[in-house]
Amino acid sequence: MTGAQVTTDEIMVYAASKMINDGEVALIGTGLPMIAAYLAKATHAPNTVLIFESGVIDARSRHMATGVGDFPLVSGAVKTGGLFDSLSLLQGGKIDLGFLGTAEVDTYGNINSTVIGPYHQPKVRLPGSGGANDIASLAGRVIIIAKHQKRKFPAKLSYLTTPGFIDGPGARERYGLRGKGPQKLISDLGIFGFDEETKRMRIESLHPGVTLEMVKENTGFELLGADGDIPTTEIPPAEIVRLIRELDKDKIYINKDKGGDS
Repeated sequence: MTGAQVTTDEIMVYAASKMINDGEVALIGTGLPMIAAYLAKATHAPNTVLIFESGVIDARSRHMATGVGDFPLVSGAVKTGGLFDSLSLLQGGKIDLGFLGTAEVDTYGNINSTVIGPYHQPKVRLPGSGGANDIASLAGRVIIIAKHQKRKFPAKLSYLTTPGFIDGPGARERYGLRGKGPQKLISDLGIFGFDEETKRMRIESLHPGVTLEMVKENTGFELLGADGDIPTTEIPPAEIVRLIRELDKDKIYINKDKGGDS
C-alpha cells in the first residue's frame, strides 16, 4: 500500500511522534507508541519525560522493550515504582499526553476494552481498562492508535470502558473529567481528529494508497470531513525511516516485510 520503502506502521509511528511536544510528560504504552516516544526524544522533543504505566519514570532504555514492564526500561530511569506511582501522576495533573489502544472505538472517541457482545454473555472477554480510563479521564490530551477495521469502529460500543467525548459537547465537563479528551486517532488508513463543535470523529488525512471508499467500508459510523478534499498523510523522510528501523531493529513491533502489519 505504501510502497517498498516506507511501511504503514512507520507512517503511524512518525505521525504519533509529532504529537509529542518538547518538555511534555507523556504516559506511554506498549507497541507503536513506544517507538513513537523514542523517536520524538531522538529528534524534536529531547526534553520529554516518558512515563510507563508500570511505574518506570523517565525511561532511557538502550534497547526496545517488549512491554511496559520489561527490564530494558529500567536502565537509566530516574525512578522505578509501580502502578500507584504512574496513576498518582495522572491524578495529580502531571501527565500532558497519554497514548491508548482499543478493541472498539466510536465516533466520540469512546473506547471499549472490556467485552465484545453482551456484557453478561460476551462473545469475547477482554482485559478491561487497566489504566486506560484513568489516562482518558485525567491526561491533558489523548492519542488513540488502532487498526482500522469495521468491527473495531462500530456505530455503538459493546461496552464503554474508557471515555472519549461520551455523547457529545459538554459531556466530559458534566462527568467531572479533567482531561481534554482524545485529540487524534491514528489508524493504518489515516489520521482522524474530533470536530470542535460536535466532538465527532473527522478525517484529517489518508495514508498513501488509501481511498475514501476503503475508510468508509471499514467504519461503522459516518465520518465528518468526507465531502471535501482530503490531504495525504505525510510520509517520514528517509533519515526518520532509518531511525525508526534502528529503534526497532529486532522488529518487535514493526514488521517491515508485510507493509507494517504487526
